[in-house]
Amino acid sequence: MKDAVLELNASNDRGIDVVRNKIKMFAQQKVTLPKGRHKVIILDEADSMTDGAQQALRRTMEIYSKTTRFALACNASDKIIEPIQSRCAVLRYSKLRDDQIMMRLTEVVEKENLHVTNDGLEAIIFTAQGDMRQALNNLQSTNSGFGYINSENVFKVCDEPHPLLVKSMLEHCVNANIDEAYKVIEQLWSLGYSPEDIIGNIFRVCKTFQMAEYLKLEYIKEIGYTHMKVAEGVNSLLQMAGLLGRLCSKTAAPDAS
Repeated sequence: MKDAVLELNASNDRGIDVVRNKIKMFAQQKVTLPKGRHKVIILDEADSMTDGAQQALRRTMEIYSKTTRFALACNASDKIIEPIQSRCAVLRYSKLRDDQIMMRLTEVVEKENLHVTNDGLEAIIFTAQGDMRQALNNLQSTNSGFGYINSENVFKVCDEPHPLLVKSMLEHCVNANIDEAYKVIEQLWSLGYSPEDIIGNIFRVCKTFQMAEYLKLEYIKEIGYTHMKVAEGVNSLLQMAGLLGRLCSKTAAPDAS
């Protein structure tokens, strides 16, 4: 059965020559298989393939569809050309839950005898955003760099705004204390974090922040609006301060008329 399977990492082998040589040659070769079985070509990171390679692959899929099945794995399906997508059954997988990542991390920590704290594991889960590979990479990098895995070391390695700082900023916004909230955003800015990283962590912390549901929805709407502005290039400190002002205004007491 090994002769009936070809596995390629398309992020490395992604040119048109690979399709013409490796993939096409494999599809052409004859392999004795039980009735109803097909040869299988597995392309990992298929979204890294060039447009020319994808066009050549489309033609190969058409010609050898009766004898060969193609399995394409990718992170961004929009980078796969439409003719290939139309020839595939698309399966979408959600991100892993926090408890699933925690289970695996705990297993690795026990087998590797790592020195780790509970807040360190929570920080790794926070930075991984549902990606198991990212979680294991962060775990390994923190252990290699410091030999001790706690939240402070994890955020130093991952170089992300600390969620406790972001949480304190949101608390000030809920209390309509814009002066204290601005001090936090100014501190994050002075540490060199990009507006994209700051706004991304504000959103992730806000999702789990304890506040009234209607207020959380309003906050998320304002954060999303600011994220759009930042993505368009309006990414100054003034833009972030404007976000704080709008968040504080959602809970501020109305002026007496």
